[in-house]
Amino acid sequence: MINNNIMVRLCMLLALTFWLNVPLQANDLYLGAATADISPKLPVALMGQFHMRIAETADTPLYAGIVAIESRDGQTGLDTAVFVSCDLVYISARLRQELRDEVAKRIPGFNVNKIIVSATHTHTAPVLEDDLEESSFIYPIPEEGVTKVKDYRALFVRSVADGIEDAWANRSKGSVTWGMERAAVGYNRRTVYKDGTSVMYGNTNKDEFQNLEGYEDHDMNALFFWNEADELLAMSVDVACPAQEFEHKTTVNADYWHPVREKLKSRFGQKVSVLGWIGAAGDQSPHSMYRKAGLARMQELAQKTRMDDIAERIIRAVENTYEIVKNDRHSNVVFHHEMENLELPMRIITKEEYIESEKVVKDCQEQIAVDPNKATLLYAKMTWFGDVLKRYKAQQKNPEATYSSEIHVLRIGDAAIATNQFELFTDYGIRIQARSKALQTFVVQLAGPGTYLPTEKAIAGGGYSAVCQSNVVGAEGGQVLVDRTLAIIDRFWDEENAVRLKKKL
Repeated sequence: MINNNIMVRLCMLLALTFWLNVPLQANDLYLGAATADISPKLPVALMGQFHMRIAETADTPLYAGIVAIESRDGQTGLDTAVFVSCDLVYISARLRQELRDEVAKRIPGFNVNKIIVSATHTHTAPVLEDDLEESSFIYPIPEEGVTKVKDYRALFVRSVADGIEDAWANRSKGSVTWGMERAAVGYNRRTVYKDGTSVMYGNTNKDEFQNLEGYEDHDMNALFFWNEADELLAMSVDVACPAQEFEHKTTVNADYWHPVREKLKSRFGQKVSVLGWIGAAGDQSPHSMYRKAGLARMQELAQKTRMDDIAERIIRAVENTYEIVKNDRHSNVVFHHEMENLELPMRIITKEEYIESEKVVKDCQEQIAVDPNKATLLYAKMTWFGDVLKRYKAQQKNPEATYSSEIHVLRIGDAAIATNQFELFTDYGIRIQARSKALQTFVVQLAGPGTYLPTEKAIAGGGYSAVCQSNVVGAEGGQVLVDRTLAIIDRFWDEENAVRLKKKL
């Protein structure tokens, strides 16, 4: 007869195996990489401010870095992921779907839902939407003399699909490692005053100033990928700060990722694909909130710009990390990838917020009717507040409405990667990293249509980025996102425990 304890353990193992429904062992990794040029034809309308900007020139190219990953058991493919990091302000749902549709045509049988497209949040990249049905934040782009939005999307899709096809076709057995280092880049940009209100980029040099609202995450996380010939293929660099040092410019610019990418390529090889990831940073920016005069003096004495300083901090952290972890490569690792459409409770629009938004929309309409030239300044604001009116009316019909949000959670060896579509406030990223069972956890925001996702304390303080116009999902949804992400990460590490239990039996 079988001992009862052994029987219980066998049943536990069987239940775990059925529950996980994925391989429970390390497997070989096959890797490919590419870089796609996604620079627009000029002139082009830029996204990122309330007023329309037309770029006549480009300071830098715009790129998409691509890494294709496949795990195999012998010649049998098990799981996949394709990361695409783009010099864009966000990734619209339409753009992502058009890219996936194109890749499906080119690579028959490939699961295009495994393609993860994220943005660096540069505010000097092209507008992606010009349809009110698709976006709540658009501009009155001239009909003539400017690249049409649909034409830019088509250019993007062709170029990135070419890159994905190339990376996938040329994948070979490879290895990966991960590491981290401190690199102070971002500043919390929400100022809190004595009356409890918060203001983005509020003045700190006044008696009412109390504190900056939230934490600053200065960890720089990196992944390095090699091919079978021990050539460095690609690296992903995760910084909790959006790329918006040049956010007000009227030229095309990849912001701080351009000098970072160029100098890393100079150090590691021109063929290396550099993927810029932005960690949870909805309340962060590279702009100093205080001690500005002292910082300006140091930059002048050093004969450096703020952009130089940002790039050097990131490059130094990447190089230091590389030197530490380069000999700890892993070619046979646990690799899992799950994509889920998570239903998040939508932020409730109050009657007062509806009335306020209605007043703003009417005021904008009246000003434009009197002076049509004001459309370039007011149209985006009008559509931004107009979206609140649509949401309020929909809420009356369905007060329990949810917002479907695509998330990806991956395990690569001892590292976890968790993506979300939002400008996610940093506190949420800290919650995920602090509670994760992974040795190292990467949080990647703006992997989809971006709206701010503020914390409860931010909503209480108000101000841009925390008001209802700025977000479709509120703090309750933010916690759901955190908890569900962690549940998937935990399950990936519970698989390891299941394997250990099997070996003991």
